[in-house]
Amino acid sequence: MIDLFYMQELPVAVMGLGKSGLATADALRRSGAEVRVWDDNPASREQAAEAGYQVVDFATADLSDLTTMVWSPGIPHTFPKPHPVAERARKAGLELVCDIELLARAEREAAFIGITGTNGKSTTTTLVGHIMDKAGRRVAVGGNLGTPVLTFPPMPAGGTYVLEMSSYQLELTFSITFDVAVLLNITPDHLARHGGMEGYVAAKRLIFHRQTWPRTAVIGVDDEHCRAIHARLAAAGDQRIWPVSALGRVEGGVYAEDGWLVDDTEGAAERVAELSRFPALLGTHNWQNAAAAYAACKAAGVPAAAIVAAMATFPGLAHRQQLVATIDGVRFVNDSKATNADAAEKALATFDPIYWILGGQAKETGLNGLESYMNRVRHAFLIGEASDRFAIWLDENGVAYTRCGTLDVATAKAAALARRESLPGACVLLSPACASWDQFANFEKRGEAFVASVKSLTEGGAAR
Repeated sequence: MIDLFYMQELPVAVMGLGKSGLATADALRRSGAEVRVWDDNPASREQAAEAGYQVVDFATADLSDLTTMVWSPGIPHTFPKPHPVAERARKAGLELVCDIELLARAEREAAFIGITGTNGKSTTTTLVGHIMDKAGRRVAVGGNLGTPVLTFPPMPAGGTYVLEMSSYQLELTFSITFDVAVLLNITPDHLARHGGMEGYVAAKRLIFHRQTWPRTAVIGVDDEHCRAIHARLAAAGDQRIWPVSALGRVEGGVYAEDGWLVDDTEGAAERVAELSRFPALLGTHNWQNAAAAYAACKAAGVPAAAIVAAMATFPGLAHRQQLVATIDGVRFVNDSKATNADAAEKALATFDPIYWILGGQAKETGLNGLESYMNRVRHAFLIGEASDRFAIWLDENGVAYTRCGTLDVATAKAAALARRESLPGACVLLSPACASWDQFANFEKRGEAFVASVKSLTEGGAAR
């Protein structure tokens, strides 16, 4: 648990009592702060009251003795419409910060590696943490990835926090200057929360806030938004900049080319590993993740040989192209973390033929951009709220589909068809291109339900 010593005996507000909010309240209380909490959900307030917290309605309470409100990043505070409590807090002169800001203020001796991007940040964060751990570094990994940062152990000099940073968290974190900052990619997502694409790009760019030499910026340059940020940083020349790419050579960076991971950070363009050595990093998108993780760890001082050896043992990320089982020659892959079309594209580009399970609560962009992959889809199985909308799109793109309603039904129907057709390389793929909230609490629960459904099928075929 992080000691928030600088909050001792001070009143502080915590808005939002999810996992990170509760961890924040606990850390503050253990540090001797006077903690006041609120959540719009009555059940969450009741749970907090039972735990002994002072539950205060910030919409009506006197805020004049407060200076800080720890804000859950999931609650809108600017766009599309600010929460009324955010407006009140700002009028009262309170700073709105997230839990990562509190970590930064407390742990000034540790190093920080920050990773963001529309897609791939969870895999890259986990991979960087895996490499650092295997290299014998003292490390803690979390943030948007799921582990609340205030539950981390304190880190003395030589320790490193590896943090997945969402755009929401970056907007509420001001004190961290990342020793290594990684921006993987930017594609349209969360646009309503940022007032449009320009606001979203600006939020992602905050990962490089206040970086100066010898700190390192690692930037994927395979999309136009990141290329523009790379050009802007290169022109300023404030920090060391290593571009990364999954699509071929980038001078002075790390990239994938002809099936190899290539390190040109020292101008030698050295082939350091065949990408086929990394079975948990299949597909072009994962080559970008591998290049970024390699660059980040090298910038943190890990030797190249140690990085490559650790990458070869990386087990992969749950719910992200996770091979659950192979039954009668059919692979069952859990890609529940693909909550938008751009994320689903990565899996669609990796497997063929595909029995595709998709649907849920659709994002603004729907399935746009996936048209060129539909020749890989043998049949689609629709679930959740988006079924009607996605059925129209599938009709327009000539894809056969079945409306299944729920995930268990879709899994059974997809498995039956895949096993009956018995095509080489067949894959039943849960890659929903949607949020999960219409039927599941989060994408993890959705993925776990898929895994359970697949396991129930093993009674009918030999799993291997």
